[in-house]
Amino acid sequence: MHKQVSIIGAPTDIGAGSRGASMGPEALRVANIVPVLQGHGLEVVDRGNLTGPANPWLPPTEGYRHLAEVVAWNKAVHAAVHAELTIGRLPVLLGGDHCLGLGSISAAARHCRETNKKLRILWLDAHADFNTNILTPSGNLHGMPVACLCGHGPQELIEIGGQVPAVSPKWFRQIGIRSVDAGEKRLVHEMDLEVFDMRYIDEMGMRHAMELALATLDSNTHLHVSFDVDFLDPDVAPGVGTTVKGGPTYREAQLCMEMIADTGRLASLDVMELNPALDVRNATAEVAVDLIESLFGKSTLMRK
Repeated sequence: MHKQVSIIGAPTDIGAGSRGASMGPEALRVANIVPVLQGHGLEVVDRGNLTGPANPWLPPTEGYRHLAEVVAWNKAVHAAVHAELTIGRLPVLLGGDHCLGLGSISAAARHCRETNKKLRILWLDAHADFNTNILTPSGNLHGMPVACLCGHGPQELIEIGGQVPAVSPKWFRQIGIRSVDAGEKRLVHEMDLEVFDMRYIDEMGMRHAMELALATLDSNTHLHVSFDVDFLDPDVAPGVGTTVKGGPTYREAQLCMEMIADTGRLASLDVMELNPALDVRNATAEVAVDLIESLFGKSTLMRK
């Protein structure tokens, strides 16, 4: 795993349906994400926060809320993440809402094209985020980044990475999914997205799900983890705007992160949708940092 880590804040809730995710980056800093990672022998540089347009809080236009602003934020994210990858660092993007995953993953895909690497994306989330402007019940773009990355979205968004589609649906492994809109469900099925939903995890266990999700990784694979904090059960992580009951427990989430760490392939990370306005004494941020620490190698014992 990379020893040089760059923290990038993206303080916006531009794609979300409730305000507050813009405060997520600072809450994660308050929860000591930088010193925690430094404690694992990593060289951590905090690049500060990106800037972009304010949230105008307007209704949707043609099925999209705040499209121009979402494009601007994702262009900024794309440039920042790509710059870190180019100099051999591991970017950790602190959101902000999950529409920003479009910018970071398109940057990872661009870097993989430039370095002739394969890309694997783990999407840890309660939601598939595969809506379109026709399917969406809300127009909120945080429900559309995976669809946009796969080429289903407005031209301004799908072309940010310099290639359309930015990624293949076959590169995704979605884990913890338990809330998918009716039309979105059909599109996920048509695109043959590999989804380990909560029923699968209930039946087969997190270990089996992660073994399949991480299968065939090799030294030429760039592993990107996009961690939406609502992946966790709300009892563990109340501080998100779109809670869905029945998510992974604390221990299931720890196992997920530890198995990713065991691969040694983590090369870029998003931490999304933390909403301190809905949290209790920053507890969700502290749980998120605890899980991120496991993602970077914290374990109870030294593993052989």
